[in-house]
Amino acid sequence: MRHAILSALVVVVSGAAYAMDPRHPDWPCQQIEVPQLSIAAFWNGPAIDDVRDAWKNDPTIEDLVARLAARRTPLQDAEKAAAEFIAGGRAEKEKKAKLLFAGLFATLNNERTQVMDGIKRFSQRQQQLRQKISTELTELRAHEDASKQEPGTIDKLGNQVAWDTRIFDERRHTISYVCEVPSTIERRLFALARAIQQKLD
Repeated sequence: MRHAILSALVVVVSGAAYAMDPRHPDWPCQQIEVPQLSIAAFWNGPAIDDVRDAWKNDPTIEDLVARLAARRTPLQDAEKAAAEFIAGGRAEKEKKAKLLFAGLFATLNNERTQVMDGIKRFSQRQQQLRQKISTELTELRAHEDASKQEPGTIDKLGNQVAWDTRIFDERRHTISYVCEVPSTIERRLFALARAIQQKLD
């Protein structure tokens, strides 16, 4: 019980440091939060402003985008498929390249946004749980300091503190892996964009 209470105190005291950047209190990752990706950071090819969502009108490209964007598709295979798709004359290759990259950027950027939103919801739940532990500790100490103690109540509160602290710690140990996902998506987009552009050079 004493060990559980000490662990809970560590959780509560370290709460202020949970967010790596105080400007983004709901962002628990070491990586800097970049809400939206910039096309220019990934693409040096011809402008894609004129294609917008036209890639969705071509079932072949739409299916290819879904397959290449999926992380279950090995990156090396995805790069090869992207490069093989950019074939034909100069004008045809450029059109295919623009449509394929536009689709990949839209799809992967959206996926990244969803992951980041999930991370923030996770962070908010952790903050709520930490506040709950703090409240439970305050209540537990009040019962321990009372002139007439109620052992059953103290044990119940102590067990609840131990349980909530365990859940908090288990979640905290997983966040470092989850925080890598946005970067993994960015690296995939960069690699696929490079594979497409190389076929235009």
